[in-house]
Amino acid sequence: MNIMDFNVKKLAADAGTFLSRAVQFTEEKLGQAEKTELDAHLENLLSKAECTKIWTEKILKQTEVLLQPNPNARIEEFVYEKLDRKAPSRINNPELLGQYMIDAGTEFGPGTAYGNALIKCGETQKRIGTADRELIQTSALNFLTPLRNFIEGDYKTIAKERKLLQNKRLDLDAAKTRLKKAKAAETRASSEQELRITQSEFDRQAEITRLLLEGISSTHAHHLRCLNDFVEAQMTYYAQCYQYMLDLQKQLGSFPSNYHCNNNQTSVAPIPSASSNVAGSPALTSTSGLVMTSPSNLIDLKECSGSRKARVLYDYDAANSSELSLLADEVITVFSVVGMDSDWLMGERGNQKGRVPITYLELLN
Repeated sequence: MNIMDFNVKKLAADAGTFLSRAVQFTEEKLGQAEKTELDAHLENLLSKAECTKIWTEKILKQTEVLLQPNPNARIEEFVYEKLDRKAPSRINNPELLGQYMIDAGTEFGPGTAYGNALIKCGETQKRIGTADRELIQTSALNFLTPLRNFIEGDYKTIAKERKLLQNKRLDLDAAKTRLKKAKAAETRASSEQELRITQSEFDRQAEITRLLLEGISSTHAHHLRCLNDFVEAQMTYYAQCYQYMLDLQKQLGSFPSNYHCNNNQTSVAPIPSASSNVAGSPALTSTSGLVMTSPSNLIDLKECSGSRKARVLYDYDAANSSELSLLADEVITVFSVVGMDSDWLMGERGNQKGRVPITYLELLN
């Protein structure tokens, strides 16, 4: 027998097997043939594997969206991954925002309150961008990769063996059907032999599939460890971001806007943020819900004559010529003036003099 004859016979046998399975499958669907049911334990394992695959795919996909919201960037990373090449590094959104802020602050002038604040905010945004990049890298390595390996590796093997089990089951049931239809003794003996062989192959494949499926419990344990790593990475990221913003808040103090009444042009003292209250100072709540710092010693100064030294808590840009611009941590002389709004004092620095908001001052002993 030459190779061509062997291949022809093999193709004919494969075609016959395929046809037999197709007939058996169709008759089962039409209710015209009996079907060998898998044992309950194996069915439960198959269901657990399918459930694991479905939810792992959903978690994997949504985590990718969380870490990289840009769909075009995700597609690009996917292509580079399939080509086994490293994707080019790109600036992320916090880093881009930070660069814009730094550039704007530089152009407005680092010596101005707004320009200085923009530069500080920009530097913080760039640090957040770096932390974001580290989160993505750590999560991809410790969380996304194991999940993807299960979908593209372990589950594909399970699916392959499951399909093979289905074919062996169809072969077994087709052999049972042929045995029932066999009438001649010789045909019956041949059918019985075929049934024994198909039963043995089915049992062997069922055992192989069962052993693979029982590994799903180990997969869950591994994914649990990966989940803990992901949570720890997120915790580190958010803790870094919180610390960065806390440091930024301490640096900035408050850079409020000045509000003017259109009717009488009387300035209203700006209100620093609630978190920048001086330690030990009583806090007053305004009608807008914001917290105002109003140290009792400054209130006492309003009620008596004389001048005192005060330390400036935050930078302040004068809104008009009647006010005095302030720089954080400088020391000025303050005193009260009869008839002046209760939120303001008169400030003096060398030859410069002007109104200053009391919420920006800490009276020195």
